[in-house]
Amino acid sequence: MKTKTCLWKTKKINQWITLVERPIELEDNTSYQLVTVRRGFAGVESRGIFKGKEIKVKNYFVVHAGDFLISKRQIAHGACGIVPESLDGAVVSNEYNVFVPQKETNIEFFFLIMQLPYYKRLFYLMSDGVHIEKLLFKTNAWMKRSLSLPPLPEQQKIAAILSTQDKVIELKEKLLAQKRQQKKYLMQQLLTGKKRLSGFNEKWKVEKFSEIFDFLSTNTLSRDNLFEGIGAIQNIHYGDILTKFDEVIDLDCVCLPSIKESAIPNNCATVKSGDIIIADTAEDLTAGKAVEVQNIGDRVIYSGLHTMLCRPKEQLFSDGWLGFYMNSEAYHKQLIPYIAGVKVMAISKSNIVKTYIAIPLKAEQAAIVEILSTADHEIDLLQKSIEAEKQKKKALMQLLLTGKVRVKI
Repeated sequence: MKTKTCLWKTKKINQWITLVERPIELEDNTSYQLVTVRRGFAGVESRGIFKGKEIKVKNYFVVHAGDFLISKRQIAHGACGIVPESLDGAVVSNEYNVFVPQKETNIEFFFLIMQLPYYKRLFYLMSDGVHIEKLLFKTNAWMKRSLSLPPLPEQQKIAAILSTQDKVIELKEKLLAQKRQQKKYLMQQLLTGKKRLSGFNEKWKVEKFSEIFDFLSTNTLSRDNLFEGIGAIQNIHYGDILTKFDEVIDLDCVCLPSIKESAIPNNCATVKSGDIIIADTAEDLTAGKAVEVQNIGDRVIYSGLHTMLCRPKEQLFSDGWLGFYMNSEAYHKQLIPYIAGVKVMAISKSNIVKTYIAIPLKAEQAAIVEILSTADHEIDLLQKSIEAEKQKKKALMQLLLTGKVRVKI
């Protein structure tokens, strides 16, 4: 039996989905489930349950599982999605458009096709306003635009294929969360001495920060003075410490920004392997986050804006120990009383020297670092696997949602 391939139909959007309104009169003492739509096509979720008297705007509408929601003021940012079964019967304000599929439309397929670059841009073009955060969606104009879809059975099959890929990604992301939680538990146990490794029972030394480290000179270069690429001198910026790096920077695996030749400062200390660099400023209590630098080789690296460059005075530490220890929950608790600020939080050298560093024997340090490094390696591999699965889904969407590749039905 031959497989029949049907042409895609082109119709106006309002012939594929229908705009609906199910008004509800809110009663003061009745509880209502409110929903919101996340940006980036991230779906519909609960805003919480509220009494009618707690809801100031009374112009609300009921939504059902399978409805397609658009946030009129956030759709330029991809704020649309399908109502899940768990939110059936919830309510939304008149800030949302509610749509139901017509008989030739699979709503999951419709949602997927709206994520293609052309339709993402169309959401933006169909929104009016001056400020990107205050645009208002022109629903009627958008619904008059043309959209091509395959036959319903093909829509359903494509949606099922991409849903399977989503489940693969979701399972791996759950596993990643578990791996991160396991690492956090290991750090809490191993870096505090609560759990000792077999063969180690010597009491740990504890030394004051000021007795262990010397401070070295840093620079105050902003991002404008840096470029991505290979230059004579590379730079570690506090923002990268806060957002990009984990506990240890392995420079055989990480590319740093370089300093523009015209901006190279004088009298700035060169970073060495084993040095600790601390971000002294952040927007929250992550101020004080530290990284240990390893495998510098013959590279010339400076410590940049809002950082403290700290060098151990003696060879007391195994590679990686300080990076892991100074990012542990136990050490961060020491920092919190010294972190000050309102909009920007910071910690000073005069305060950080008051903290204490735990020092097991180097052999025990090395054994703990090996366990935590293995955990990091597993996390890194899983992150790369998730990214590969996301790229696979993206490729499938480009092929299946544009008709470049047809599926058998």
